[in-house]
Amino acid sequence: MLREWLASDAAGEAVEILRTQFPLALWETVYVTLLATVFAAAIGLPLGVLLVTGEKNGVLPLPSWLMKMINTLINLLRSVPFLILMILVFPLTRLIVGTVVGTTASVVPLVIAAFPFVARLAEGSLREVDPNVIEMAQSMGASPFAIITRVMIPESVPSLISNFTIAVTTVLGYSAMSGIIGGGGLGKIAINYGYYRYKYLVMFFAVLLLILLVQLFQTVGTRLAARADKRLKHQKE
Repeated sequence: MLREWLASDAAGEAVEILRTQFPLALWETVYVTLLATVFAAAIGLPLGVLLVTGEKNGVLPLPSWLMKMINTLINLLRSVPFLILMILVFPLTRLIVGTVVGTTASVVPLVIAAFPFVARLAEGSLREVDPNVIEMAQSMGASPFAIITRVMIPESVPSLISNFTIAVTTVLGYSAMSGIIGGGGLGKIAINYGYYRYKYLVMFFAVLLLILLVQLFQTVGTRLAARADKRLKHQKE
């Protein structure tokens, strides 16, 4: 098997594909991953805030039926495998993008798959905030909106950054799977060449680039979280 991978013809063809098609595929993967994560965060973070603040003893209590509905929706979407979810949202994708095939079209199912995950991550981060800090803000007469925007979110920024880094790497993995139904990026190359045409060296390069992207996103996210952590700043001082 290894000899077949490294045969001169196979290696030469893999290098040519790497030179001509991988730059665009790499850009498509980064573009889709970051765009989908931004939209997922825009939906998931407010939901995560509601999950914490809308509880009975929260700073902004909501009706119990509404809280149950939000929790049920999040749990339902999280329980559907991504490949099945992509097919289920074909009508919505076609309505928004005009097609169900291509790089841009894959953003819609990626967002729908990721925002419930982001909501739970945000919920976990916000629950780590010291209750005493929130009670102090309440005793000073701060409004629920002020407590959320000036106390809870700022206090949980390091944890939020760490969790959003996890979300980015998760969306990156989903984007690779979207190549099965016509999504672009490295996943498409890995499937089209590695699976359908048995060009395993090409698939190896695609997987290697995906691993490097995960390491890059994780490193950047870890450093940003460390910079935002007030406790680490105080220790250095």
